[in-house]
Amino acid sequence: MSNYFSNVKVTLTPRLLIIVAVVILGIIFLFQAIYVVDQTQEAVVTFLGRYSRTEGPGMRFKLPFLENVYLVPTRVVQNYEFGYRTEVAGVQSRLSNRDFSNESLMLTGDLNIVDIQWVIQYRIVDPKKWMFNVLDREKTIRDISQSVVNLLVGDRPILSVIGSERNNIMSLAQDRMNTYFQNLGLGIQVIQVNLGNVVPPRGAVQDAFEDVNIAEQDKNRLINEGQEVYNREIPKARGEADQAIQIAEGYATERVNRARGDVARFSAVLAEYRRNPEVTRNRLYYEMIEGIYGDDSSAPTLIDRNLRNLVPLLNLPQQTQPGGQR
Repeated sequence: MSNYFSNVKVTLTPRLLIIVAVVILGIIFLFQAIYVVDQTQEAVVTFLGRYSRTEGPGMRFKLPFLENVYLVPTRVVQNYEFGYRTEVAGVQSRLSNRDFSNESLMLTGDLNIVDIQWVIQYRIVDPKKWMFNVLDREKTIRDISQSVVNLLVGDRPILSVIGSERNNIMSLAQDRMNTYFQNLGLGIQVIQVNLGNVVPPRGAVQDAFEDVNIAEQDKNRLINEGQEVYNREIPKARGEADQAIQIAEGYATERVNRARGDVARFSAVLAEYRRNPEVTRNRLYYEMIEGIYGDDSSAPTLIDRNLRNLVPLLNLPQQTQPGGQR
């Protein structure tokens, strides 16, 4: 077999060279004409440097050597960080040790300095504008974003920036950035603005604000504890007050009923007295005497219920006085 191939001679004719050249050029043409657009991208195609068209995801064709393709990540959320840089996992960033205080230090409306770290998240919505309208896109995004946040922080006192106005600043910053980028024709849309650490600059000022925050937390804790005691003691006191009121109302009702009974009894006795004053007066006298001595078993009996005497009173034994007198 080896002798067979060694005996075969290939004659390089002009026709064969042309065929080989055409095949090679066809392969090169094919590789240059076909390109693939990912699902997260759109392709901007230029013809001799001028914008031609925008292609969506899939396998696409172009004119080799005449058209160029630029893949733009239109379905990917991108971000820019201000005041810090996030290190890539497993890779030591050369920016990790740099100072970005020129981005984060700002002057508030009450002439205090505050250190703010924030990040904007955006997405490319018009790849044509993104490619051709602005020369230095990154610098434009950073400058406008920093200008907007500086303006919003400069209109507010430091306590509002740190506390109550934080969410308002993020919302207003997003709206204003989108307005500026739309007017410039940058072709992006800001999805969100997130404020990170908002603190006074390091040193005595930051220590003082931390003391204020600790005091605020202590105040809230004491208020919560006081509210807890209030919720526990006030219902208890109200229950005791209601109980005392009910007891007093019951006592008042009892006294009123007793007084009404006494009035009714007195009225009945008065009617009897008017009919027979003498008998009624004696009866009242006797009942009064019985009332005085009736509950004491050791007291002498004054009333002779057998009526053996002229006057229905028992004879009391005579007591011997000192000196033999009675």
